Amino acid sequence: MGTNRNRDPVARPPLLNRRRLLLAFGLGAANVAVLRHVGGPGDRSPTTFGGSTPSMRRPDGDVPDSVRPGDPSPSGPTLEQGDRPPLPTDLPGTPTPSPPEPGHVFDVVIRGGRVLDPESGFDAIVDIGIDGAVIAALSYRPLIGADVIDATGLVVAPGFVDLLSYEPNPFGAWLKLADGVTTNLAMHGVSNYAAPFFQRFDGESPVHFGGAFHQHFMRGFDLGLEIDDEADRFELAEFETLARRGLADGFAGISFSPEYSPGTSRSELRILAEVAAELGHVTFFHVRFSDPDPPGTSLEAIDEVLAVVDETGASAHIEHLTSTGGTFVMTEALDRIEQARDGGHDVTACLYPYDYWATFLGSQRFAAGWRTRYRLSESDLQVAGTATRLSPSTIADARRSNKLVAALGSIPEAEIEEALARPWTIVASDAILSAERNNHPRGAGTFSRLIGRYVRQRGVLSLMDAVAKVTILPARRVEGMIPAMTKKGRVRPGADADLVIFDPESIADRATVAEPATPSVGIEWVLVDGRVALRNGVVDRSVLAGRPLRSAVL
Repeated sequence: MGTNRNRDPVARPPLLNRRRLLLAFGLGAANVAVLRHVGGPGDRSPTTFGGSTPSMRRPDGDVPDSVRPGDPSPSGPTLEQGDRPPLPTDLPGTPTPSPPEPGHVFDVVIRGGRVLDPESGFDAIVDIGIDGAVIAALSYRPLIGADVIDATGLVVAPGFVDLLSYEPNPFGAWLKLADGVTTNLAMHGVSNYAAPFFQRFDGESPVHFGGAFHQHFMRGFDLGLEIDDEADRFELAEFETLARRGLADGFAGISFSPEYSPGTSRSELRILAEVAAELGHVTFFHVRFSDPDPPGTSLEAIDEVLAVVDETGASAHIEHLTSTGGTFVMTEALDRIEQARDGGHDVTACLYPYDYWATFLGSQRFAAGWRTRYRLSESDLQVAGTATRLSPSTIADARRSNKLVAALGSIPEAEIEEALARPWTIVASDAILSAERNNHPRGAGTFSRLIGRYVRQRGVLSLMDAVAKVTILPARRVEGMIPAMTKKGRVRPGADADLVIFDPESIADRATVAEPATPSVGIEWVLVDGRVALRNGVVDRSVLAGRPLRSAVL
């Protein structure tokens, strides 16, 4: 398949594989695995990849007693018996496969990778056996598979869960897959009714998908309200009925965007949040303000969300905190959320690992006074998908076309790192690319950038902590609404076989503002529902294994 890489918009030229190069020079697999844990030249310390690093030795050529007759001889690094952490237990509350009989041939075996299960903290070199769409076994002994993936020197993790995305369109979904995403959740809200949304993408998506009821969209599309209109009591009653129907039809949670629909009243927020709380769903907030200057500040917007939570008992998730609600006031914003959590409220937040946001010039964010609010000028705005920087003389034409522009330098890097350090924050993209490419590059590179920049290069997080922020934490955030999510974000018997296999030395984002559809590198394999959807870094467009993830109203 390597000969077809340059023909595919999400394929790329072959990379120099450091593992194979080292082996070619006679360095054993164990040495290679050790080097994987040391990190690259940009690392701050040799422990960048953190977590419980497996102790390794070269095999002595003898077959260990634990290997069954007929098993292949072990190859690559193994763990000393006394150093082996216990394998993750079967997933509780779900039917799990029976232990395989000796000589069992799994549909797929992932051999010799460093397996991370952020739910249990497991971190060791083991084989994974997959039957059908389910992880059937983890084993220190070599397993037999009809299809064997050699993951020596690579990391095997749960498929990444993008909590904050949009509809999995046929262009952007493949770039998500190439960035390690196996579950794409449009929790910023779906611009449609639930039934046609799920019908549209069922059987057509390479990644699993679901989404939230979209308050901002529905108040205009269904109720006919302008963005500045405040709903009256009759419209609020209709809105409540509409939200209940959306959740009953499979939407998970209610998404609010009062910055983009400033006519949204506290009554509107409270009534819909009460519906979410009653039905066991989460509210998602793009908060009302995105700057520290009165009138209307980011901290006031955070306080509004926390007040709605306090009044209704709803769970809440604050979206892209570094660009909305926390910019320039990050410490205080995080502390206020932390205080609410300490007080028993279920509140979380997410961010994307970029130092600039992007949105459409016709949106409320670019209303009068935007230069002062965001400490920006026209020259800081670049039209996404082009090399064009705006100027005072060109912004009017771009505004008439309602172009999406990137606001370069609009997010302080120190605030990204501060938000990443909180154990309850999640990393999510808030983007998916369209064929027009007028999009933020985070739609193609969020997850690789998190690991490449903030784990390997800057040492802000351990590898385990970073993986948790894009797997088990988002899965737990929504699994109370979406039962299928209880089997995702984990690597243990009984869990769904949604897995990503990547090279920690080379994983990196490559998408830019000018070229936002450039795929990430270093992600070698992705399995969705047990099917190989990305093999040796190349997507297989015949594999459309994504399933609809509908909610269950409690």
